[in-house]
This record gives sequence, C-alpha cells and structure tokens, in this order.
Amino acid sequence: MLWNCVDGYSKGSENENTTKDVYAMNYDVSRLDDSEENTQIKLGYEVFQNTSKYIGPASTEKNKAYTGNNLSCTNCHLGSGTKPYAAPLIGIIQRFPQFRGRENKIGTIEERINGCMERSMNGTMMPPDGKEMEAMVAYLKWLSRYAPKDGKIKGEGFVKIDIPQRAVDLENGKQIFTTNCVLCHGKNGQGVKALDGHGYQYPPLWGDDSYNNGAGMTRVLTAARFIKANMPFGASYENPILTDEEAYDVAGYINQQLRPKKVNRENDFPDLKKKPVSTPYPPYVDTFSLEQHQLGPFQPIMEYYKSEYNIVKSK
Repeated sequence: MLWNCVDGYSKGSENENTTKDVYAMNYDVSRLDDSEENTQIKLGYEVFQNTSKYIGPASTEKNKAYTGNNLSCTNCHLGSGTKPYAAPLIGIIQRFPQFRGRENKIGTIEERINGCMERSMNGTMMPPDGKEMEAMVAYLKWLSRYAPKDGKIKGEGFVKIDIPQRAVDLENGKQIFTTNCVLCHGKNGQGVKALDGHGYQYPPLWGDDSYNNGAGMTRVLTAARFIKANMPFGASYENPILTDEEAYDVAGYINQQLRPKKVNRENDFPDLKKKPVSTPYPPYVDTFSLEQHQLGPFQPIMEYYKSEYNIVKSK
C-alpha cells in the first residue's frame, strides 16, 4: 500500500456534495442571535479574525498571549476559512480525530489548532479546555455544519501544481516578488498593518512577526500550491495569475528569508519516511542535501522514496 505523503494539506476527495454547494452557504456570523451557543461561535470568529488581539501580543490579558506574532488565522485560511484551495476549514471537524505524520499519531482538532499556535503563530499551546479554544472549535463546528459526513469537500487543502523539474530560481523568485507581491506585502516583505492596529491587512512573509521555520508554509511545495490559487490579490483557483513555475520560484525566494526559529524541530516526523520532501530542516532518512530539500529539484527525492520505501511523496 502506498503511503501518500503530500507536501502540505491533503487535497482530499473531489466530493461535489451534490445536495448543496458548501461555499455558497451562509457563513455570516453577524446574522446569529445572542444565544449562549451563538455567542460562543461569534467569539470563535473574533479570535479567528483578530487573533493577536484576543490571544496574542495585543491581548490585554497577558496570561493569554499564546501567539508570538501578530498574524491572524484568516491570514492563511482566507475568507475566514471559507475560500476554496486556501486551506478552507469547512468540514474540518468531521475530519478529526486525524492521523498526522508530523506527530506520527492520531490527534484531536485542539491539538491541530495548537500546532498552528506553535508554528504559524510562533507561540505556545493554548489550554484545550480554555474559553478561546472552545470558542474556536465552536466556530469550526458551525463552519462545518453543511459539509458531508466525511468532511471531504471540493477545494479542500491547496491546488495541485506541476512541480518544475529543476531547482528553484531564486533570482526569478525575487523578480516575481518585486513585480507581484510588494504592493501588498511591501518591498521588505513585512506586510501592512490593519487599520485598527490589531493584526495585519496583508501579513508579513518573513521577519520577526511572521511564521517560524517549523511552519508548514516553509515548505516550498506547500507555499507554491497556496500561492498558485490565491496570490497575488485577486487570484483564485479558477483564475490564477501566476504560472506553476512562477509560484514555485517565488515560494522558494520567500522561504529563504530570515524568520523566527522553532525549537525542537528535530522531533518532528518520528517516522522520517513520512516527512514531506520539501521540509526545509533535518533530520532526513535519505542522503539528499539540505539545499535540495529546501530548493529542489524534488523529483529525485520523490523517486528515491518510491523505489526504497514504495512511498509516493507528492501528488
């Protein structure tokens, strides 16, 4: 049996959910009344939208500063978790508990959220029974109410790309960034703060206030798949702006920039055979160089895993 170790979120089945179009359903929390249940859902939405204000550096409750940067969940899960091929969270509740190779065990949705806290948010774990965690889970349950029983929806995860059979061209990536990305993220990649001063309208892509080097988005293939369907502003999976090669090069350029360091990364993927090929930090079960794991070409690594372990490392 092939272990399909994809770089990034699994794409999932192409379940069309024939009874409803889950993306066309109502996800407007402002229409909810003020019942106890709906108040919790609305708090979860607020934490999702304004993460640093509620559980980060901008929180007035210092014992609740779990995130180490000023990013918000919606900076990655676009459209408050409802945009296809932008890691949408519709159906996420039905997909947990879930096995994850990074921990090599079946984990809960709370553990998955805390994975983001420690990596994308460069912070620390929240108590699983805390008010904010319970509110976030309530919001995810509400988002998932129209999803099929298995939680699989079309648009889950990220789009597939044709991976170039070469290493990342960093100079081309820099040029693509200059041409397409600086308008929102700035020439130094530090983003644009939100008008209210909490979080970002456009997030930083590197530097002290960005995701750390243990986050999934530091994998070139993961970042390229996200970028292809969502960047620059106005792009969608139906109408992408960048080519696969351009997304690949700019992802590589972004992830070569300096960012916070995640401690204990060496403990990730206890079974190293499950480690995605563009994971940019060791240890590895193979003998390919660190540079090749960071910048490719990735096909020789994929072929190695297929021949040695009968493992498919990318779709």
